[in-house]
Amino acid sequence: MKIIITGGGWAGCSAAYMARKQGAEVVLIERTDSLLGTGLVGGIMRNNGRFTATEELIAMGGGEIFKIIDQNCRHTNISFPGHEHASLYDIAKTPVAITNYLLEIGVEVKFIERVVKAHVTDGAIQSIETASGNVYEGDAFIDTTGTAGPMKNCIKYGNGCAMCIIRCPSYGGRVSLAGICGISEITGKKADDSIGAMSGSCKLYKESLSPEIIEALNTKGVAVIPIPKELIENHLSAKACQQYALKEFSENMVLLDTGHAKLMTPFYSLEKLHKIPGFENARYEDPYAGGKGNSMRFFDMAPRTNALQVIGLKNLFCAGEKAGLLVGHTEAIVTGVLAGYNATRHISNMPLLEISRKTAFGEAVAYVNEEMQTKEGLGKKYTFSGSVLFEHMKKLNLYETDVNRIQENIKNEGLWNVFAC
Repeated sequence: MKIIITGGGWAGCSAAYMARKQGAEVVLIERTDSLLGTGLVGGIMRNNGRFTATEELIAMGGGEIFKIIDQNCRHTNISFPGHEHASLYDIAKTPVAITNYLLEIGVEVKFIERVVKAHVTDGAIQSIETASGNVYEGDAFIDTTGTAGPMKNCIKYGNGCAMCIIRCPSYGGRVSLAGICGISEITGKKADDSIGAMSGSCKLYKESLSPEIIEALNTKGVAVIPIPKELIENHLSAKACQQYALKEFSENMVLLDTGHAKLMTPFYSLEKLHKIPGFENARYEDPYAGGKGNSMRFFDMAPRTNALQVIGLKNLFCAGEKAGLLVGHTEAIVTGVLAGYNATRHISNMPLLEISRKTAFGEAVAYVNEEMQTKEGLGKKYTFSGSVLFEHMKKLNLYETDVNRIQENIKNEGLWNVFAC
C-alpha cells in the first residue's frame, strides 16, 4: 500500500501516523519547511469537550500523537474564561517531537514541495506533481491542505496579507488537492453571510510584556488583564474560533503561555495595545501584522462521507479543515487518524469505518457534515471546545471528563483499540 498525503499540519501528520501504523508506505508532502501548520503557533489542547475526544481516540488505540503532545506541554489543567482543564503545549518542542516520531516510524517527509497537478483516471487519482517537477504515484491519497489563505483570499476577504504562519510569500499559496482534481468545493461563511473567517489569535513576544505579566504566564500559564473601556476593540464576530467569542475576550486581554504569549484575539491595534498597562512595549511575532489582520480560513472544503472519503473520487480522503467547518488541533488529529485508517482499508478492499455517533468523535464528524448541507450551518463554526458543537455534545450527554466512563463507552460501541488492529 502506498499513500500520499498532501499537507503537513496536524491532520496530515496524524493521517501519516495512522496509515503507517496500518502498514502502508507513506509519503507526507508539505509545501513549507516545517510540520504542524497552524499548530506551529497554536497550543491549546484538552479544553472542554476536547478532553473527551482526546481520551476517546486514545481508547480507540489511535492516540500516539496526543501522548506526544502531553509529553511536551508547558502547562496542564489550567482554566481561562469559558474553558476548563486545558493543556498548553510548547510550540518550539512539539513540532520537532512530532517530526522525529514520524521519521522514526518510517514516514517519508518531503518539505518545500507544493502540489500543482494531479493525474486522474476513471475517478481515481493515479499521481500528483509538485512545482519542482517531482511526480508521486500512490494507491490512495489524503488531502489535508487546510483552508487558510492563500494571499488573495486574505487580501480580498480579510484585512490583507499578515505575513502569518501560512507563509505564502515564501513558499507559495495553499493549493487544494481536491480542487485541482476538479472537485467542486465548499466555502464557509460568517454569520453575516460574508465569506471566510479570521484566525482567532496572534502572538506577542513574551519578553516585550511587563515583568508581572511574564511572571503570571510562566507560573500559571494564563494572564487576564482588564482593558480600559476606551481602548476596547471587539473583533469576536470575525473569529473562526467562535468558542472564544465571549465578552470576557473583548473586555480583557486573555494571554496563554505556549512559549510565546498567545493573545486570544484575531488582531489588535498596536497604538491601543501600547496604552494598556503592561503592554507599553508589546511586539507582535505572528502574524507580524497582528495590529491589523490575520489569515483568512474556511475556503475550499471538500464534500465527503462520514468515512472521510471525498465524494467524486474513489481513492481520495480528507481531514482537518478540509473535511469541513471543524476548528482546532484536536479536531484535525482525530479526523486525520480516521482518514489515514480508511485510506488503508480502501486499498485493501475492506469496509470503511464510520465512528459511532454515540461518541463525541463520531457525532462531530456526522453532525458537521449534516449542518454543512444547510445555509445556516455554513455560517457556523464547530469545535469540541465551545460554541455550537460543544453545546450539542452536552445536550446528547457526550461531554465526559471521567476517563473510565469514556473507556467504558468506547468498549460498549465496539471501538476499543479499533485503530490498533
